[in-house]
Amino acid sequence: MAGIYIHIPFCKQACHYCNFHFTTSLRRKNELIAALLREIGIQSNYLAQEPVETIYFGGGTPSLLEAGDCQSLISSIKDFHPVTKNCEITIETNPDDISDERLQCWKAAGINRLSIGIQSFLDEDLKWMNRAHTAKQGLESLELALAHFENITADLIYGSPFLSDPQWQKNVEKLISLQVPHISCYALTVEPQTPLYKLIRQQHSPDIDSGKQARQFLLLMDWMEKAGYEHYEISNFSKPGFRSKHNSAYWEGKKYLGLGPSAHSFDGQSRQWNIANNNTYIRSVNLDIIPFEKEILTASQQVNEYIMISLRTSGGLHLNKLEAAIRERLVQESRSYIEQGLLINDQGILKLTKQGKLMADGIASAFFEG
Repeated sequence: MAGIYIHIPFCKQACHYCNFHFTTSLRRKNELIAALLREIGIQSNYLAQEPVETIYFGGGTPSLLEAGDCQSLISSIKDFHPVTKNCEITIETNPDDISDERLQCWKAAGINRLSIGIQSFLDEDLKWMNRAHTAKQGLESLELALAHFENITADLIYGSPFLSDPQWQKNVEKLISLQVPHISCYALTVEPQTPLYKLIRQQHSPDIDSGKQARQFLLLMDWMEKAGYEHYEISNFSKPGFRSKHNSAYWEGKKYLGLGPSAHSFDGQSRQWNIANNNTYIRSVNLDIIPFEKEILTASQQVNEYIMISLRTSGGLHLNKLEAAIRERLVQESRSYIEQGLLINDQGILKLTKQGKLMADGIASAFFEG
């Protein structure tokens, strides 16, 4: 089974923390949709006719597309790939793009899952992030979406300079009270070249407090566990039966094809990524050329990816999937983390504890080959 990701690089305005590839100019939107349709045909053999079980519209802000654009792209994918009957088809959307009419159109186009970028239910937080919606729009959009779609995920951000623990609790409890079946929560990160990075460097905004972020993450894990959500990946929580199939495929090392500027693909042995430039992408695809770079993964890189990804999930790192020498090394090196209460060895499966999840990346990198 495989997945397809479609990158839609358009936004109404730039969030201060975002480092994804996007533009706030919609001038070439129709040309980009045409190029995407063309790329679907050019890349039709990439997955070697493996059944496609997930399609994901990401960005950017895919909800800026017309429903007809989504329908055309889905239909074209089905023309070139065997798509499973119960294929999960997700669109990322901002609250201010959600209306009763648009929800009906998305459903008619074949979309069956929404990913809603709430981020916060506090207007002061949203203004500081430079989000395009208000707290009222966030709440109303969720209530409206839940009336049309069963499979919904909502995003929240924690660890921002002005978010107190009680405010963070109110944000989380709002989603829980609405019975949103899947919730993704991300620590605010400061990426180079973003407006937030510049604001902090120029001392126009406080820097991130890592201790506060750790505390809010520990609180989050407790609240979600009490509410009956499964913490199946570091940033993701779901009610039973509502895990993200698309994101889970990434964590399980399945193949996926990325379409559009900056989109990444993986065929099991190599990774490739399209150029992050809309004009070059459109011009090249119109000449039947995909402008991408490629990396063939070494054996060590494949092991390291498995270590990194598996430790982030509730399934853990299965030592029996690794060669004997690597397995023995990890058994030895994991002992100190187990003694510190950061890891457990559950019958040959290494899993992070709650405290260990605060150090997930550091522990994984300590286990890397080479």
